[in-house]
Amino acid sequence: QVQLVESGGGLVQAGGSLRLSCAASGRTFTSYAMGWFHQAPGKERTIVAGVSRRGFTTYYTDSVKGRFTISRDNAKNTVYLQMNNLTLEDTAVYYCAVDQAVMANALGRMRPDYWGQGTQVTVSS
Repeated sequence: QVQLVESGGGLVQAGGSLRLSCAASGRTFTSYAMGWFHQAPGKERTIVAGVSRRGFTTYYTDSVKGRFTISRDNAKNTVYLQMNNLTLEDTAVYYCAVDQAVMANALGRMRPDYWGQGTQVTVSS
């Protein structure tokens, strides 16, 4: 079992920044890849970014490339998502996720085993 606790969501104006954090517990942190997904109302949950077990490989969906940065601190069992230059289209619930099996070259096809509870990000004009 892996427990995930997210924090850092909120309301921000377009062009602003937020940093999401996700603290993990329950299994060896470096034994799994991690990702951030988002889900807007009426839409599917889709991957935003992923990071490999050691943090050397990352993946970003096209819409966030150059604006978002995923990172992990293996000493703190925490993964982060730094979101800059936010747009209205970034408004969604953001979920932290764990994939125990995915390889570093397939982060974009992550199929999570565990999910966080979600944190709301709202971007206003």
